[in-house]
Amino acid sequence: MKASRNFDVVVVGAGVGGVAAVRKLAAAGLTVALVENRLLGGECHYFGCNPSKTLLRPIEVFNLARTVPGVQQRISGHGPDVAAVFAKRDSIIEHLSDEDRLDSLRRAGATVFRGFGRLSGARRVCVTCADNSEVVLAARHAVVVATGTRPHVPEVPGLADARPWTNRDLTTMARVPPRAVVVGAGPVSVEFATILTGLGSAVTLLARGSSLLRNCEPEVGELIAESLRSKGVKIHFDTQLSAVVRPVPGGPVTATFGDQTVEVDEIVLAAGRLTNTANLGLETVGLLDGEPISVNDHLQAVGVAGNWLYALGDSTGRARLSHISTYHGRLVAEIIAARAAGRDLGEDELAARDAGTVAQVIFTEPQVVRVGRTESQARAEGFTVRTQTARYPGTLSFLALYRDGFDGWAKLVIDADTSTLLGATFVGPEFSELAQGATLAILAKVPTSLLRHAVAPHPTVNQVWDPLLAEESELTR
Repeated sequence: MKASRNFDVVVVGAGVGGVAAVRKLAAAGLTVALVENRLLGGECHYFGCNPSKTLLRPIEVFNLARTVPGVQQRISGHGPDVAAVFAKRDSIIEHLSDEDRLDSLRRAGATVFRGFGRLSGARRVCVTCADNSEVVLAARHAVVVATGTRPHVPEVPGLADARPWTNRDLTTMARVPPRAVVVGAGPVSVEFATILTGLGSAVTLLARGSSLLRNCEPEVGELIAESLRSKGVKIHFDTQLSAVVRPVPGGPVTATFGDQTVEVDEIVLAAGRLTNTANLGLETVGLLDGEPISVNDHLQAVGVAGNWLYALGDSTGRARLSHISTYHGRLVAEIIAARAAGRDLGEDELAARDAGTVAQVIFTEPQVVRVGRTESQARAEGFTVRTQTARYPGTLSFLALYRDGFDGWAKLVIDADTSTLLGATFVGPEFSELAQGATLAILAKVPTSLLRHAVAPHPTVNQVWDPLLAEESELTR
């Protein structure tokens, strides 16, 4: 007979979103169970954002130093100290140990179950523990699914046997492959190409389509392709792997694409991710197994009676970004706590407001910031649109103080009927700092005639807004 435990809330998945939800639920006085069969903290902390940005940062700083007169003359060598870079990375990911996080969650009041959890009916989660014992967790108020994603491995002859690298291998690598093929054309792919070439690898990038970063403005993909090529990356568009051969485990890999064959030391996959909802028991509550969980703006699963099942972050398919998962986690905790206290929430009360406002930074060189909608997305949604674009330095000649050869580009997508921002894109060095201002402007629906009065201090990167807003006035409304 299976053991049974009762809790107010059961959270399945301990990535950043799940952990954020658990901490806030426990702080609200609810009893919470957290189920996870891998490292507590999730993909972002150990194998995603944190290690990848730790690898990217020294490359960015080294290359910056080589463009600043007075510093470049003191720079020797062809790149960062790889051993020191890896040591810092290991510290950031806590040497792949989650013991401190486990202790912290327990002190916060959570009960942590190490095992695989799957739904077994309404408000019930069956956990298979590491010793194969099973325990059934019954939730009085809610079950939250926060199970994240996993890398997609294309079905290419010989690929699986060649043991290609995924994000987990790349971000925790102990050596830099002298030669690498990167498969993919999205944000992860271009960041991986930046890391590898910055640490000394000869990189070939395979893009199935005709451009990089196809979900961004078209100019962005062109600028990043130009930058990667200037660093020695060979980019092949409209192609994909057709065969892979690795005769000796750990030895060289032969990759075939189109009519070409190359020998490399590793194949790195960045060809999309799959939602971790397979074998989760969704069919026991009337949902499709293996599919993203569709949710309303209260993050409640659509099609499940009683509004007891919630999902957040990657599990919903709304946006596969760690900061959105964290936002969802905190919000879902507030929603559950309010309902547990007997409050009936209005449609707009504690509703998720990420639709059309999601911000993303791609840490290539130059950095890419994308917030809200692109022009094509806005038009497809029926908005009447006008745009403003700028190239830098342009009239902002002082930007040259940041580095020699300063080069940037930006675009605002404006709702012509309301003169409010629908989207913003910035491409340039240190432009990541522009993300929050654009997000606030879009979320708060600030008219551009008012936004132009938010005067950026001189001399800062924030002044790149100036030429974009120079033509905006009351007359444009």
